[in-house]
Amino acid sequence: MKLDAGDVDSEKIREAAELIDAGGLVAFPTETVYGIACRVESNVLARLDNLKGRTAGKYYTLHVAHRDNVSKYVPAIGLRAQKLINNAWPGPLTIVFVLDEQGIETQQTNLKADVFKNLYREHSIGIRCPDNAVASALLRQTNSPVVAPSANMTGKPPATDADQVLATLSGQIELLLDAGPCRHKESSTVVKVGKKKVDVLRTGRYSQQQLHDLSEVRFLFVCTGNTCRSPMAEGIFRKYLAEKLRCNVDGLGTLGYKVNSAGIMGSTGYPASLEAVKACAVEGIDIRAHRNKGLSKELITESDFIFAMERLHTERIVALEPNAAEKCLLLAGPKGIPDPIGHPQEYYYSCARTIVAAVRRRLDELII
Repeated sequence: MKLDAGDVDSEKIREAAELIDAGGLVAFPTETVYGIACRVESNVLARLDNLKGRTAGKYYTLHVAHRDNVSKYVPAIGLRAQKLINNAWPGPLTIVFVLDEQGIETQQTNLKADVFKNLYREHSIGIRCPDNAVASALLRQTNSPVVAPSANMTGKPPATDADQVLATLSGQIELLLDAGPCRHKESSTVVKVGKKKVDVLRTGRYSQQQLHDLSEVRFLFVCTGNTCRSPMAEGIFRKYLAEKLRCNVDGLGTLGYKVNSAGIMGSTGYPASLEAVKACAVEGIDIRAHRNKGLSKELITESDFIFAMERLHTERIVALEPNAAEKCLLLAGPKGIPDPIGHPQEYYYSCARTIVAAVRRRLDELII
């Protein structure tokens, strides 16, 4: 069945989707290679195994029409995995999500037993969201979860155009959607995202460095001058984030987390105040190397979470970058954290304790 990727025929897509829901096998294009769409059902998957010459019991990758669909299959998505989803989907990336025991129990309850059995393996599931108009339309129309391995025999090169699919699978599948050659002509990159790292399981369009950059989670703390509250918050957050990840503070960057701070005044190069340094030292944190910097639109844009000390700081952040409103929060809630400058040392100690409590609450809210 010929299709125009620039003007997808909905009637043809509906026919293909109905075939898949009925247990048929349909070859279709993605931006990487052609795949074989198959509903997640044991007897149909057994046919797919036989067609591909694949060992029974080997799990296939779930394909979804939209990145938001992933929440149906992964109830708790970690920060780095979510960042990858936001930056790389739809696109040539397959993500293997690792679920904890509670997540697995949730999925056992939410999904049909046969679907659960065929999608999850060793507390993990592989999911891909292709960047192809035909693929997206087809996946939107199906009423069943769909897996889609490459349209080739196991061990053979994947098909990147319709002629290659026909040469191998003619007479063995119900339908081939021909929308021309695939854009990338190579398989998707496959990564496994855990708490501490992003492991490349299969190379493809993305390099290890690109994946690190695409999944790096950035936190920004903002106060007035970036010499008291925000450098204290930056140092305190580093400490407790490292504890949560069970790593050294210096290892946060390697694990894909970047913590920064800035001030709305715009001054640069000044150290943290002596009182702030002392207050952090009591908490076992050394911020003597800190040098202040001014808040910029670039810093705001590149940050995933922005924690401000007071309302005036959030107002300045949103004035510089209106799109930052949803990711900008008051660190300690509506009351804010008052500026300790000009107050005695004990006030700084109290300020640090307030920041510690607020940071720990914020970290408890995040899925690391």
